[in-house]
Amino acid sequence: MIDKDAVRAAIGRVEDPEIHKPIAELEMLRELDVTDDGSVRVLVALTVPGCPLKAKLEGDVAQAARTVDGVVSVTVDFTVMTDEERAQLTAGLKGGSHAREVTIGSRTRVVTISSGKGGVGKSSVTTNLGVALAATGKTVGIIDADVWGFSIPKMLGIDRPPTVVDEMIMPPEAHGVRAISMDYFVRPDQAVIWRGPMLHKALEQFLVDAYWGDIDYLLIDMPPGTGDIAISMSQFLPRARALVVTTPQPTAQRVAKRAALMSNKVNQEILGVVENMSWFTGDDDKRYQLFGEGGGQLLAEELEVPLLGQVPLVPAMRAGADAGMPVSVAAPESEAAEAFRSIAERVDELRPRVRSHPELVIK
Repeated sequence: MIDKDAVRAAIGRVEDPEIHKPIAELEMLRELDVTDDGSVRVLVALTVPGCPLKAKLEGDVAQAARTVDGVVSVTVDFTVMTDEERAQLTAGLKGGSHAREVTIGSRTRVVTISSGKGGVGKSSVTTNLGVALAATGKTVGIIDADVWGFSIPKMLGIDRPPTVVDEMIMPPEAHGVRAISMDYFVRPDQAVIWRGPMLHKALEQFLVDAYWGDIDYLLIDMPPGTGDIAISMSQFLPRARALVVTTPQPTAQRVAKRAALMSNKVNQEILGVVENMSWFTGDDDKRYQLFGEGGGQLLAEELEVPLLGQVPLVPAMRAGADAGMPVSVAAPESEAAEAFRSIAERVDELRPRVRSHPELVIK
């Protein structure tokens, strides 16, 4: 005889691939039939019709059922939640509230990646840092706050829009990193021409309408400069910590310092400095400082924070950004991949050892 309770428990532990919670907890497991000959039939309620990860959920449920002794075959059927059930689900994810708000608990560490100018590789640093943190077992989300120059989904290789469950957005995931971006909502032939109020509203939706869950890290890819978006983010997430990106060029370092001064102005702690494009190693194994040297260390000393790492130029990093394959995945043995692993370790070592703030609620 097959232990039906064991089958139910095994299937119930399967996580919804978008919400990242057990389907039993989400009340998605509706029916379970087990026969003496080892056949199992399961009925699972999808959150929305046409769920893009239906096949993955089906495979995970079948695999979980087969872990129980005696199970020979598994059939997974699907139904869809009603509007009322979806409303209850999203309210439960928000802690029982039906209001439009997001709660970021003290477990989630928010890090803004910023600089004073464009072209220094903030998005590359954000993407690859996120993937490196995820590789250590951390749960990671990224908000692509560069509303005009969004690029995070393409760099991660995300090729589908987010699923919307009762007005709650489920950020798609790739390489263990979830991401939300204007890229999902703007046509390729459309430009974003917005002023302050519209930008503020878009960022608010990324925080209020997107479901992040109880993740370890929320990284914010900031646009260049210290304008409307930087001000809005400092208001939304006053306890975030900043990571400043520069290149070795002294001019870039001087401009990046302005982003750091902005963080100080809004009482945002600066976590450290990352120097990008530090050198290129030629076929002769010689390092060439194409953009000068010393800018990252100088900025770190001026800000009295650590230089968390130096990221060299490698072809795989550029090619990976275009192909949606972060360098840690495309070339895990490269200098750049090793640099991001080291930076991720340094960032995690600087995690506050005690809870430094109560839950933050944005309404």
